[in-house]
This record gives sequence, structure tokens and C-alpha cells, in this order.
Amino acid sequence: MNGYLPSVISSVRTDEFDRQIDQLFNEAMRAFGASDGHGLWAPDCNVWEDDNGFSIQMALPGWEPKDITLEMNNQVLTIKGERNAQQSEGRTYHLREIAEGRFARFFKLPGFVDQDKASATYKHGLLTVTFPKKEEAKPRQILIQGS
Repeated sequence: MNGYLPSVISSVRTDEFDRQIDQLFNEAMRAFGASDGHGLWAPDCNVWEDDNGFSIQMALPGWEPKDITLEMNNQVLTIKGERNAQQSEGRTYHLREIAEGRFARFFKLPGFVDQDKASATYKHGLLTVTFPKKEEAKPRQILIQGS
């Protein structure tokens, strides 16, 4: 057994641990905000990595970009938003699942991303924040020298 395998296992455990801590933190923030009557909630997200970068996509249908805030602090991306509930006089809702009010999500970013080159787009109700990988973290090919 080589010395590489334990560090890979340790890395997987650390990533899973970090994911669970992030989830616990987000749930605690929702619970904390829910008591103030403003209905703190958490939008659905996708998070992925590819050869070029790391991306977070958040479903925010019907939101305006001006109502969403992105903040970076110590490798943690915070995405927050607030939208006032639409007053609907004369309506009796039988089902109301489209979230309104405040939300906050926190994402611990991996060390291989270049935070200074982040970009964000909002299209068709999806906010996508992309962080390119640092050059040294990108996969590269090594040419084999022939004789």
C-alpha cells in the first residue's frame, strides 16, 4: 500500500465532514430566521466542479438580480436575498409553494479556486456563480519524450 491512499481517504472524509457542517450551519440559519416571522428559507442549489472551475447554481425563479447579494469572506461565499411577499387582496391561497421573504446560503470554497476571478450570471431564474481553478490546479498532460 503506498502513502497516497490514506491521504485520499482522509480528503474524502474531510470533504464529507465539511459538507455536513455546511448543511448543519445552513439549517441552523434557517431555524434562527424562521422565528422572526419573515420566513427564512433556502433555495435549491447545484454545486459542481469540472476541469476549468467550480460552480454554484441556485434556483431563484422570479427574483431580480438587485434583490440578491453575493459576499466573499475567508473562502466562504454567502448568497443572500430578500423579496417582500406580494400582497394579494381578495385571494385565498390553497397552496403556496413559491418562496418569498429572506434567504441565506453559505458555501465553503475549495482552496484550488481563484476567488478574484469569480463571475456571476442570472438567466431564466438560475443564478450561477463560477470560480475558475487556479492554473496550478488544472489538469495538464505530460508529453512523453521518445528515444
